[in-house]
Parts: sequence; structure tokens; C-alpha cells
Amino acid sequence: MSKKTKNFRPRARRPKGFEDRYGALANAENALIGAAAGVYHAHGFEPLSTCALEYADCLGKFLPDDDRPNEGVFAFTDDDQQWMALRYDLTAPLARFVAENYDPLPKPLRRFAVGPVWRNEKPGPGRFREFIQVDADTVGAPGPAADAEMIMLAADVMKAAGLANGEYVIRINNRKLLDAVLAGIGVADTDEGAIQRLRVLRAIDKLDRLGADAVAQLLGEGRKDASGDYTKGAGLDARGINAVLAFTQAGRAGLEATLSALDPLMGASDTGKDGMDELRAIAETVQACGYDDGRAMIDPSIVRGLGYYTGPVFEADLRIETKNEKGEPVRFGSAGGGGRYDDLIARFRGQPVPATGFSFGVSRFAAALHALGRLGEEAHGPVVILALEADQMTSYFAMANELRAANIRAEVYMGGSGMKAQMKYADKRNAPAVVIVGEDERASGEVTVKNLNLGKQLSGQIKDNKEWREGRPAQTSGARQALVNMVREALNR
Repeated sequence: MSKKTKNFRPRARRPKGFEDRYGALANAENALIGAAAGVYHAHGFEPLSTCALEYADCLGKFLPDDDRPNEGVFAFTDDDQQWMALRYDLTAPLARFVAENYDPLPKPLRRFAVGPVWRNEKPGPGRFREFIQVDADTVGAPGPAADAEMIMLAADVMKAAGLANGEYVIRINNRKLLDAVLAGIGVADTDEGAIQRLRVLRAIDKLDRLGADAVAQLLGEGRKDASGDYTKGAGLDARGINAVLAFTQAGRAGLEATLSALDPLMGASDTGKDGMDELRAIAETVQACGYDDGRAMIDPSIVRGLGYYTGPVFEADLRIETKNEKGEPVRFGSAGGGGRYDDLIARFRGQPVPATGFSFGVSRFAAALHALGRLGEEAHGPVVILALEADQMTSYFAMANELRAANIRAEVYMGGSGMKAQMKYADKRNAPAVVIVGEDERASGEVTVKNLNLGKQLSGQIKDNKEWREGRPAQTSGARQALVNMVREALNR
């Protein structure tokens, strides 16, 4: 007798670093997207949506992918054996789009974009492999005024997302200053030097999270983390490590004080001088517009981890704290950032095209709000119209449409269960009210509206329509024509 083949059942599981979003979290992300997009739109930026997949050579190697094309990104080869990758940000696809459509586009081009991006990196608390970004970029504007606008735009987005002054700061730096420091310690302008420079950037980018001692290891030979994973270092000697750390620690209270502290570190470098001039121009604009009230500061430790930045860089830093399950303080750090990338489009066109932008990390920000208990629930769910008679669905839909036309969120129960189950469903949906039209109500041309402020308590007590009519707890009945007013009264109560 042959054995019966057992059907394969996959284990339901979510990949590491990926999140499912439902209800309050999804609503919060949508609200944050709307807030950021509203700021961008008010500033005159136009929407652009690019594809999720790009050819890997179009994305460019601006992540730590020294050994293989798909390190740092999710990549595969297509039928033509060309490497394709999921976009790791919204900026590299913008560069491809501009290069492909350069002549007909207005310049400067002001665009904003919304969408998920993917990083094939080690996940952690608040660090996802898939996350949503909302970007704004100006392409074709060469001066520091465009960078200053992005910095002020970033502050406006933080405010629109619900943060008060003091709960965030936009930290500003210039990559040219670090270039001058690295040139001074002998990092060569070669392909090998470019790899070393990228590792320096990646090390400094971890300063807030790991601290100076760990970053010193990453600037040197390398570091093994608590899990045993080893990260190869930038290979700087002791003098180089000290010079880089001294640069990152040159920040002072106030824009002018930090500029004065940075000046001696630049020496006679023309690159450093250019970077200082750009920072001064940005500081003047930020001060003139009143954003030096704690919303913006110069911080030399900000370098940004991506390799394509060529000048000013900045990050939106969350200054609010919470505690983890062990009672230890937790800071969330960056919720977005950006900077100038004048060479990114030049990869396609062979000539510089100035560009600057800001990216708001929606998923990270929503995770921070959730941890802080600020995510919140909607005030209530939809009004639920109970479906007590299968042959009356059209009349139930008519009522739902009537409520929605009056700007009241409403739905018709679509399951196949009875009265008690429908009431429990309304409780789980956090419905403020249910609308009842059974055989008796229909015969008399009436509707019954039940206020569910005590929904969960009452749903376990109501067993049938007869008990509902006899008890009539927190409910009113009236003419069918009065449906909207009756529901509004229930919502007001």
C-alpha cells in the first residue's frame, strides 16, 4: 500500500528587515507622505515616478559593493545577462531620467518623488531593507542658495510631520572639507583611493550609532561587531585616524563658531576653501530666513554614507528620546538627509549637471513615532451598515453612499455571519456607530443607529435582533430620510 503524499505547506514568515504595515502604522506613513509631499508641492516641485528596477550600471556603484555587483543592493541578471537591481534610493533613478530626457525638461528642474527603496544591508532597530522615501531635488541650480533652500525645506518637512522646534535639527556639512582633510593625510586621487575614501565615509556615518572608538577601528584595520561580523576598515594610519576624528569633532555651538573652528583644519587647500565659502553662503541664507533658531547647525561629523555627494550635505536629526525594553535611553538619529551631487548626471552626459536634493525617510520616522507612542489611532473606524437581509444589499449600499457623500466614512458588512458576529466585527473595526435596517425597520420606513461608545462591552450581551430592539441601549430610531443626521448625532456624542 503506497503512502499518501503529504501536501507541502510553507511556513508563513516575513523576511528579515522587511515590515508589514497595517492600520495605524500604514495610516501614519500615508499621513507623513502627504505632509512631506504637501511641503514640496507648496515650494513648486512637480511629481515624478520612476521604475523600481534599474540597470545596475545606471544606478552606479555608490554603495559598498567592491566585490560583486549586487552587494548592498538586491540584484539579478535578466534574459540578456545584464545586471538589474532594485533602486537603493530615488536620486540615482532621477539622474537616469534627467539624462534620458534632458533637452525637453525645464532647467532648473524641481521634482519630488515618493516610493519604496531597497538596501541589501544588515537590518536593525528602525533600520529596514525596504523603506519609503519622499524626495525633493533641484537639477540645474549650481549655487549654494539651492542647497540652503533644501536645508530649509527639510526643516519645513520636519515641522509638517509633527515635530516641534527642539525635537529636530538639520545638521549641515560639506564633503569638500573632508576631501581636503583626506588629501592632507595622503589619500590618493585614484581608484584605490576612491575605495578608501568611501570606507572613511561609511565609518564616519556610523559615528552617532557606534561612537568614536568603534569608528576609529573602522578608519583603521577594521572592526568585529557583537554578532561576530567583521567590517574591513579604511586602512588609515594613526595620524590619519586622529586627523579625521579631529575634523568630525570640530563642531561648536552656533554657525559662526563652528566655521571659525573649521578654518584652521583646511590649511592651504583650495578644495577646503571652496567648501568653507559654500558653507558660509548657506549659513548666511539660513540665518537671514530665521532657521538658525535651533533648526539648523553646522556639524562636521555629517558626511552621508552614499558616495555620489560632491559638496554640501545635511541630515534631519531627531532629538527626541525614548527608552527600550531594558529601560535604556534610545535616540533615533537621522530621519532624512541629502546634499549636492553635481557629478551623478555627468556619468551619462559627460558634462557636469549641478543638482541638490533632500530625502525624507518615512518608514524610519513612522517607526520612531510608534516607539514614542505618538503614532496614535484614528479617532474611529468607519460606520458599519449591518447586512441583516441578503436580498437588501442594494439598499445597504445606497445608505453607505449617502453617508460617504456627507463626508462620513462608511462601509457595508460583507461577511456571511449573523447579528452577533456583525457587532463584533464593528467593534474590531473601531466603528463609532452601526446602522440597523432589518425586516421591521424596513416595513416602517425607519433606520436604527446604534452608538458604539460601549461597543466591546455590549457586543457580548446582544444575541439577536429581538434583544436589540427590546434593550435599545444607546440607540435611536427614525425615518430613513434622517439617516445622515442621526449618524452625525451619534458621532458627536
